[in-house]
Amino acid sequence: MLLLGLDTATRRVGVVLADENGLLGRVELGSTAAAAPPRHAETLAPAIAWCCEQCGVELDQVSAIAVGIGPGMFTGLRVGVTTAKILAQAQRVPVIPVPSLDLLAYPLRYARRLVVATIDARRHELYWAMYRQVPGGVQRVSDYELSSPEDLAAEIEARGEDALVCGDGAFRFSEAFALPGRRVELAGPAHASPSLTALAELARARYEREDFCAPSEVLPMYLRRSDAELAWDRKEG
Repeated sequence: MLLLGLDTATRRVGVVLADENGLLGRVELGSTAAAAPPRHAETLAPAIAWCCEQCGVELDQVSAIAVGIGPGMFTGLRVGVTTAKILAQAQRVPVIPVPSLDLLAYPLRYARRLVVATIDARRHELYWAMYRQVPGGVQRVSDYELSSPEDLAAEIEARGEDALVCGDGAFRFSEAFALPGRRVELAGPAHASPSLTALAELARARYEREDFCAPSEVLPMYLRRSDAELAWDRKEG
């Protein structure tokens, strides 16, 4: 089994190759800094080609393609999901869609606290979900949500338990999570972007269970309408 994984939900472009024994190679491009313009469309295809070349892999050897489906940046998600679908159709292999918030939470599966995964949604909002440790991984205990950092902090406080917050949203709005009397910590910079290692591990397990789908069935996870759609509504209104 040879797996190609892509994640473009955040400002970073990520590509990973893995087989049944583990990672073969990965590429991460971009910055979590808001000032750095995202370049998903320009960098994803070259990153895939370079990763395959360095690992001595041809695309026709790939057994499945895994892709982070968000929630996240609209343009990034469209680029990543569309690329995954096109490659899967061309190679006649299935796609394994994985929510990008799950990829943030999974590496923290040994934490004995509530894990809160966040992705910067801009407009002073966050995409987020909450997880708890279970044997072998994490289990999501909330819906995938969109709210202000302050509303998320209030939700954490209302649960009355210690929490570990990860993702680029946690870094951008760190002051919102300084809750008095509550032990809320931010995970380190290594947990700012969805984990490519987690994408490979989760997708490999799902491939072995034959838990995958046809390319035509894969859709990005959008929790709100795009800026272009809202601007069109304002114009029409």
